[in-house]
Amino acid sequence: MNTQRIILLILDSFGIGSAADAYGYGDEGADTLGHIADYFTQQGTPLALPNMSSLGLLHAYHTSTGKYPKGMKIPAQVHAAYACAEEISSGKDTTSGHWEMMGVPALWVWGYFPDIPDCFPQDLLDEIMAKSGISGSLGNCHASGTEIITRFGEEHMRTGKPIFYTSADSVFQIACHEESFGLDRLYQLCEICRDLLDELEIGRVIARPFIGDSAGNFQRTENRHDYAAPPPEPTVLQKFIEAQGKVIGIGKVGDIFAHTGISEEIRASGHPALWQETLAAMERAPERSIVMTNFVDFDALYGHRRDPQGYGDALEEFDQKLPELIENMQDHDLLILTADHGNDPTWKGTDHTRENVPTLIYQKGIAPVNLGKRETFADIAQTIADIFHLPPFEHGSCFKISH
Repeated sequence: MNTQRIILLILDSFGIGSAADAYGYGDEGADTLGHIADYFTQQGTPLALPNMSSLGLLHAYHTSTGKYPKGMKIPAQVHAAYACAEEISSGKDTTSGHWEMMGVPALWVWGYFPDIPDCFPQDLLDEIMAKSGISGSLGNCHASGTEIITRFGEEHMRTGKPIFYTSADSVFQIACHEESFGLDRLYQLCEICRDLLDELEIGRVIARPFIGDSAGNFQRTENRHDYAAPPPEPTVLQKFIEAQGKVIGIGKVGDIFAHTGISEEIRASGHPALWQETLAAMERAPERSIVMTNFVDFDALYGHRRDPQGYGDALEEFDQKLPELIENMQDHDLLILTADHGNDPTWKGTDHTRENVPTLIYQKGIAPVNLGKRETFADIAQTIADIFHLPPFEHGSCFKISH
């Protein structure tokens, strides 16, 4: 396979049916794509994803579930290689999913906070106060990000105490008012917490700034920042850069990998901006380069907020942009579309769901092929390593693709 550049698009949380081990996570029956398709069919406007379907999305879904999504049009022909992939990492979070697809599965158990009131250890809170100078904190519980700023935002502005909260993922999230508390001060607080949480094996500390002057109009801003633990071993991105390759990370990619293995980071928020930056990066990216973009709105705006209509609309908008990207691909570019976990917007709770994910691979002249059910997301890293003649990884196997 003659490939000079790879364009890797991650549809954050786009699962295609519950994984074999979903019962262990309380997610047996979760199905992000299937349940969105059900919802749209019930509304009388079937979900339409013709471009991803032509790349094998619905066939990958069939490989995962044994059926096709309700109401969706099955293409007469497929023009790409397609698969569904299982996750071997212990978590169903963003960090684990991304690290695994880049060759470093998170096989250990991340640290988590119990779903109880006052879920953070008091000695941790005391240490944060001592090192940061804050007078206390609010929240200290499991919560959704929009709900907790409505509940505590006014008290936060009045007292200056940051809002600490978590979820079923291995995260420590800090919500603060961008103006009254200050964005730089919030980032500094996150850095302090990141250092303190390493020994608890917490995957990410996330800055969640918001604006507004009352509970009725608080809204989160685009200045979110993730502070991830670094991968414990070199990812394929790091190996590629060491071999004189270039990696352009767009969106929150740099944060997820703790700014390792990224030559150029482009911070952008919202799918229109992410598309614009992806197309611009493709124009200037040299040979031996990877352009990697995380489309986070599927997860953050629609999955966690249990909004199947918004999720489906965003999928249709994404699908409509694909032809422009494909038209701008060079002859030896390889396009990979995949996801990092599921987040079924019809499921109970507000957390991620343990699901298989699609892996769709397109290059001009590629022979359509069913690559089957893959045992790990790390097959992507193993394939990238093979293409660019990098050392292989312990986990994963190469995709067998031909023209």
